[in-house]
Amino acid sequence: MQTRWRTVDIVVASIIAVAFAAVFYAWNNLWNVLDGWALPWRAVIYGIWLVPGVLGPLVIRKPGAGLYTEMVAASVSALFGSSWGIMVVVSGLVQGIGGEFGFALTGYRGYRLGNALLAGALAGGGAALFDLANYYGDVFTATQKWTYAGLVVLSGAVVAGAGSWALQRSLSKTGVLDRFPSGRERVAV
Repeated sequence: MQTRWRTVDIVVASIIAVAFAAVFYAWNNLWNVLDGWALPWRAVIYGIWLVPGVLGPLVIRKPGAGLYTEMVAASVSALFGSSWGIMVVVSGLVQGIGGEFGFALTGYRGYRLGNALLAGALAGGGAALFDLANYYGDVFTATQKWTYAGLVVLSGAVVAGAGSWALQRSLSKTGVLDRFPSGRERVAV
């Protein structure tokens, strides 16, 4: 396993991060618009914030890719004017570490759908714990806390895990990832 980052790794991971920071801007607005909706149920859309922490490792395939992409995305999101201010960077750190674990558990040798689902779920678990400790701990009942946590973990697995896996495979088919091991695993269409 090659662990040394090349310039192209940093550039592509940064592009993924900045692209998702722009998506985060719109997603932050959607989250805030749904504020009147039953809060625990908003968690179904949470997974989009976790995508860089799963997509980065699926594309780059090096230790730290999930943490790097999630941290850059969170930092750029804060610069765009996230309503959560600098706390979005701390949240990105927690989410990136969670996503990183899904690949670290296999020694960064497993990049299949199962690893992506696990990475998304772990990122969601970290995100839910962070949010409950910092934002909703005093607001939610015990049932709402469990509902929120379960939905964030599920959204992480489905949206960030399966979604990132599908996105990586789609990008690979186009040839844009040919400079990466993930791009050389193309499946014939």
